[in-house]
Amino acid sequence: MSEIITRHLLIRGRVQGVGFRNYIEYKTQQLGVCGWIRNRSDGSVEAVFQGPATAVDAMIEWARRGPRAAQVSSVEVGEAAGDGLTGDYTRFELRQTV
Repeated sequence: MSEIITRHLLIRGRVQGVGFRNYIEYKTQQLGVCGWIRNRSDGSVEAVFQGPATAVDAMIEWARRGPRAAQVSSVEVGEAAGDGLTGDYTRFELRQTV
């Protein structure tokens, strides 16, 4: 079984108003990745992915490209903890803008 990892991403560029969050949500459903994604008031998108290392790595690569209308200029990737309660996420969710 693959190691479960959790990664925090900060994605910059033209990533709001182009279906970026819905695109990522769809991809997480395909790979069984949990966590969350949200727009930030500075125009970036922030996400946490948790799942098998190979699936999370694939999500990071998709985040670097984004949907067709997006123009990703940078993706910062760091390690992250779980949800702060149990340490594990149970689903993927779209969160409100911060």
